[in-house]
Amino acid sequence: MSTVLVTGGAGFIGSHTSIELLNAGYDIIILDNFVNSKPESLKRIKELAGKDFKFYQADIRDEEALTKIFAENKIDAVIHFAGLKSVPQSIKEPLNYYDNNIAGTVCLCRVMDKAGCKKLVFSSSATVYGSKNPSPLKEDMPTGGTTNPYGTTKYFIEQILQDLCVSRTSFKWGIPVSFDPKHVTYVWLDALTNYITGLGYDCDGNHGELFGKYWPADLHLIGKDIIRFHTIYWPIFLMALELPLPKQVFGHPWLLQGDGKMSKSKGNVLYADTLVDFFGVDAVRYFVLHEMPFENDGVISWELMVERMNSDLANILGNLVNRTISMSNKYFGGEVADKGAAGEADADLKATVLEAVKRVDEKMDKLRVADAITEIFGIFRRSNKYIDETMPWTLAKDEAQKDRLATVLYNLTEAITIGASLLYSFMPETAEKILAQLNTQKRTLEEMGTFGLYPSGGKVTDKPEILFARMDVKEVLEKVEAMRAAEEVPAEEEAKEDENVIDLEAKPEITYDDFAKLQFQIGEIIACEAVPKSKKLLCSQVRVGSRVRQVLSGIKANYTPEEMVGKKVMVVTNLKPAKLAGMLSEGMLLCAEDSEGNLALMRPEKDMPSGAEIC
Repeated sequence: MSTVLVTGGAGFIGSHTSIELLNAGYDIIILDNFVNSKPESLKRIKELAGKDFKFYQADIRDEEALTKIFAENKIDAVIHFAGLKSVPQSIKEPLNYYDNNIAGTVCLCRVMDKAGCKKLVFSSSATVYGSKNPSPLKEDMPTGGTTNPYGTTKYFIEQILQDLCVSRTSFKWGIPVSFDPKHVTYVWLDALTNYITGLGYDCDGNHGELFGKYWPADLHLIGKDIIRFHTIYWPIFLMALELPLPKQVFGHPWLLQGDGKMSKSKGNVLYADTLVDFFGVDAVRYFVLHEMPFENDGVISWELMVERMNSDLANILGNLVNRTISMSNKYFGGEVADKGAAGEADADLKATVLEAVKRVDEKMDKLRVADAITEIFGIFRRSNKYIDETMPWTLAKDEAQKDRLATVLYNLTEAITIGASLLYSFMPETAEKILAQLNTQKRTLEEMGTFGLYPSGGKVTDKPEILFARMDVKEVLEKVEAMRAAEEVPAEEEAKEDENVIDLEAKPEITYDDFAKLQFQIGEIIACEAVPKSKKLLCSQVRVGSRVRQVLSGIKANYTPEEMVGKKVMVVTNLKPAKLAGMLSEGMLLCAEDSEGNLALMRPEKDMPSGAEIC
């Protein structure tokens, strides 16, 4: 028989819970200091339950007293109600509430851990949902944003208890927990260690070469949804191993579809391979990096991809490179020479290019990748403006302006070279194509700090390549729709990846006549109560047509008597009556059971009258 420690068990909720535990056959121990209760409640619990129990008068912050309780008793689980609970009082005495509620819970957890007691039920509060959630409150609403110290203590305790959760029962794969075969190790406990074991970490100190070279990491780049694990759990593990921590952790934002987060169930997933088939690798690289801001989520869609392809890549970059090379070939046979014929626009172009180099370096140091790319394309935009300002086609008409024309084309070539060198880290294939067509090499960051390193007299290619072709958004969307139509699978053949399914061993086949012997009807539960001395059974009065049947069901762990009343359920009505726990049962309520043994009543989808046949 299990023994449950109920902290704050003399209080209102605690006393009612204690009675139910005793009625369900549990042994209980009540801990209370009577700050929010009176000793008389203990007497009432005994009278109503008809059973005795142990009681300790102590404070949950008293670690010595708690240790004594666990030493004197084999406690299997704890239900934790103890704590101060007045919102107005918490505003007046916040420190007292933080000390009592939070410190008390931490003390309790510490003692439980030492005693090997791993099961804890914590009584929280609706105040953890703050003031922004609409009524009625639901458990799946976001917590936080609390408005008073009492609510904050409950919220903090919830976070603390989450941090202490190291196992799961929702799946079977994983490393089994030695003290409970139903549990497997929480995936993040073993997954995080891959960062160092993959580099050759050895627990005896015989580390591999890669570990010495790459750890600690200069930057740990992760998605924003797993920040908790990499900034709380992971540092704890490393510190326990006496290993250095990553120098910095960056949680990048998400890239969302136009209608929200990508999901296979929504059918709005954009796969990288598919995007590459349409736009090419570098175009996808550009879009993903450019459209994901530092602080906020970015948005991706087919329409936006086409827009960026046409405006940024085809027009601003591709057209600039093609025009510059074409003009060099047209006017000078491909030769690029600096004739020193400076003009008004030159100084600003050079200043813009050199300042962009500094800014890109600064932005990357701050992990502002999108901003860095914007700075690079600032070079290309300024170069296009430079063409409009200098008008090389006009200069070409005047023989006296030949040196000026050559200088203009040299400045453009130099600006593009620096821009392509900066672009290399983001769009390597495109950068290589540009530099190859200019017949030059990628610059180092230090070299990019000087304008004018392109060798005067060098020659560009005589066959310039179109870097990016403009695309028609209508044609792209039509191809996308055709692709999706071809990939569609009939619903009956499609299995959702995240679908929770259970495969049962098939029973022997039966005939229709066998099945027809069973009678299924809709019943309405008009009354329900717990069966005394039973941990599992509820006794329901079920109206089926004009008759009321008494049905006993082992669903006490999943439903309270109050929850049962008023429900329309599916009933097997022609089972031979049987006695359970000394009470007559005249049928069976149909339930579904998941892999963890949780039950759910089978109920009609639409409102059906009591007695309706299920056929």
